[in-house]
Amino acid sequence: MSVTRDVRAGGAPPDPHPDRTSDGSELTFDDFYHAHFRGLVVQLRAYTGDVGQAQDLVQEAFCRAFARWDQVSRYDDPLAWTRRVAWNLAHNRWRRLRTARSWLVRQREVHVAGPNPDRVALEAALAALPAKQRRAVILHYLADMPIAEIAAQERVAEGTVKSWLHRGRASLAASLRETTEEAQDV
Repeated sequence: MSVTRDVRAGGAPPDPHPDRTSDGSELTFDDFYHAHFRGLVVQLRAYTGDVGQAQDLVQEAFCRAFARWDQVSRYDDPLAWTRRVAWNLAHNRWRRLRTARSWLVRQREVHVAGPNPDRVALEAALAALPAKQRRAVILHYLADMPIAEIAAQERVAEGTVKSWLHRGRASLAASLRETTEEAQDV
């Protein structure tokens, strides 16, 4: 594998074998870093689309290589190990960003339109009913419970529930009629 070393200002031209020194001994971490940092940044820049992020990822990969340099330097290709670490870091960052984005989407406030004037008028009219009539109207018309079930739940005769419903409907009709007339007067 042919890898070029960055030419430092006033420095010597790149070695044909950047992983070995001129006398054949192992390359130091500093030389390895200077020889391969820029090339890895270019690769990760193409993958991430962001130079700063690519530099951070490559820097972290080199930090991990440095922490294990005694072991990594003995690999056949320490650059391949460092490159794989950098790519794994980039992939993990994408995965974390995707997870965070989906969490944020789920946490986003959902704006629901406020109640319309008819609903406000109905709720006000229901609130004005006596509790037993209100309960009977809500259970029968909103919960779709039959009169027999309401009577069993309230422990009263079916006739009593019918009476509550009749009175509740009459009161609601009067209240809603007044509200409608007030709205038309405005």
